[in-house]
Amino acid sequence: MIGIIGAMEEEVQALKEAMTIEETREKASMTFCRGTLQGREVVVVRSGVGKVNAGICAQILIDDFGADTLINTGIAGSLDARIDIGDIVISTEALHHDMDASIFGDPVGQVPRMDVLAFPADPELAEKARQANEAANPDIHTFLGRVVSGDQFISSYEAKERISSLFHPLCTEMEGAGIAQAAYLNKVSYVIIRAISDKADNSAQMDYPEFERQAIAHSVRLVKELLERM
Repeated sequence: MIGIIGAMEEEVQALKEAMTIEETREKASMTFCRGTLQGREVVVVRSGVGKVNAGICAQILIDDFGADTLINTGIAGSLDARIDIGDIVISTEALHHDMDASIFGDPVGQVPRMDVLAFPADPELAEKARQANEAANPDIHTFLGRVVSGDQFISSYEAKERISSLFHPLCTEMEGAGIAQAAYLNKVSYVIIRAISDKADNSAQMDYPEFERQAIAHSVRLVKELLERM
């Protein structure tokens, strides 16, 4: 079973419209739609915004639906000058940029008493996602690398520079690391797919509404193509 998680209804609505829904189940104020999409058995769900919502959603998919693969779709702010609005970032790993227990000797970003700083994505799944995007969205660029998450919408140059200097990520968003941590603890496969909707700086408020729809469309086409390759 493949669980597909989006943070906002706009991100998952197109997938739900394209799938054959066999069951709809409510839990933890989330609506889980189970059925088939591109010939694969999937559950599509909107988690809501933030890492706690995303982590709860991932655990329900694993426990209640037997998901052994998690795909997190959505939008993000670019933290790399090479990555433009509309491009796609695919995770090789994810971490919490707002976790800081460094007073106890842990690196900034590491969850205390865990054995990793960043939670590794499934490399085979990430590579398939890269290939899928190149096929589905040949007009944009694809980047593989670190994704960071925090319960903050990053819209200032100062915050962007701090996160970039500490973690050297490709992009920042608000859910992926929660899903990545749940996948790591449960030993299931995951990948984060992010379409870039803004530059995570002082232009974010201006860029976000204009490019959100295009970014989501890229993600939806990518996910459909990825499912064909799984």
